[in-house]
Amino acid sequence: MENTVFLNIAKLNFDNKLNFSSIVELATFTKYDESSDKKILERVEGQTIIITKELPLGRDLISQFPDSVKLICEAGTGYNNIDIVAARERKITVCNVPSYSTQAVADLVITYILNFSSSLIQQQIMLKQKNFNNFTKHLELPHFELQGKTLGVIGGYGAIGREVIKIALALGMNINIYSRTQKPWDNSNVHFVSLEDLLKQSDFVTLHCPLTSDTLNLIDKDKIKLMKPSAFIINTSRGPIIKETDLIEALQNGKIAGAALDVQDPEPPELTNPLFEMENVILTPHIGWRRFESRQRLIELMAVNIKSFIEGNPVNVVN
Repeated sequence: MENTVFLNIAKLNFDNKLNFSSIVELATFTKYDESSDKKILERVEGQTIIITKELPLGRDLISQFPDSVKLICEAGTGYNNIDIVAARERKITVCNVPSYSTQAVADLVITYILNFSSSLIQQQIMLKQKNFNNFTKHLELPHFELQGKTLGVIGGYGAIGREVIKIALALGMNINIYSRTQKPWDNSNVHFVSLEDLLKQSDFVTLHCPLTSDTLNLIDKDKIKLMKPSAFIINTSRGPIIKETDLIEALQNGKIAGAALDVQDPEPPELTNPLFEMENVILTPHIGWRRFESRQRLIELMAVNIKSFIEGNPVNVVN
């Protein structure tokens, strides 16, 4: 059996409820709650397969890995934390686990949209402040239907983007997609547009693209200026896709109506970050993938990755 080590299992199994038997059956399995750079180099000695969850593995670390290491399995979809070029140079295969949390993240995006359409968060804040004006006077907050509104999906042909589109269409929304890949979509309410037109036309903008050199700070001050003052932006992908300082400035100055951010830059945010104090912001601690079912599914799919690699037919290879 191949020696396998999970270097920061607490990032995934934070509630100690997950079952790893599907991996244990395949390999000699060692796990650590977390690992510093120094500990990583100690703990990969004699290991063939390394499992990580959003743990930075840069060139300097990978260059010091022993020759025994043959596979790095990222326990998730995004792998920007791993220097895949350095791994390839060391003849180490890197794989990820796409699509394990597709439904969960899509549901979260729609939850944000539904909350914005009814000002639900702001209403609860008013109640906490003992402000009962919405009950005793006229409704003081925006309250609108989603039917007929336009959802702009950036990177809309990944699994999560497609699922968000499917649910949004069921709610009667129009869809604008900006994507390098354009495939026919049999619905007259779905349109492929430029990024600029998407930002100008959409009532909601949701990001579903990986973090790369091309998408770093993709949404900055100039892009935000294109959006409607009544529009909302949603990010469940990676924090640095939005230039956070520009977003904060726009929110503070009413350039857009609000933002829902399940990812930030950095994570976690500094506790002095103005986003924590903004009533037009929904801030969550990267929970899109964290539902119990999604995490258990992730383990089963990791086992498939590992089994395929051991059998000489690696899958989900990213380098």
